[in-house]
Amino acid sequence: MNAKHKKTKSAIFAKPTPTSIEWSDIESLIIALGGNIKQNKGSRVRIDLNGYSLNIHSPHPQKEVKIYVVKLLREFLEKAGIQ
Repeated sequence: MNAKHKKTKSAIFAKPTPTSIEWSDIESLIIALGGNIKQNKGSRVRIDLNGYSLNIHSPHPQKEVKIYVVKLLREFLEKAGIQ
């Protein structure tokens, strides 16, 4: 993981939940952690990491993910063993 990945991970776990995390940064972090991202129909995305899966919608047309998605990602990363 490089410095940008660490910054994105810190932002996901920050409280209060930030509203400025860009989807491309999250994709990059998941891949750096060894995960897989599969684009499904429309904006649906499946994230697989360490035996866990998460199905969410990628943001559009904006770049930043919504607060509820950041919270889902936080829970998902915790389940997958990422702190």
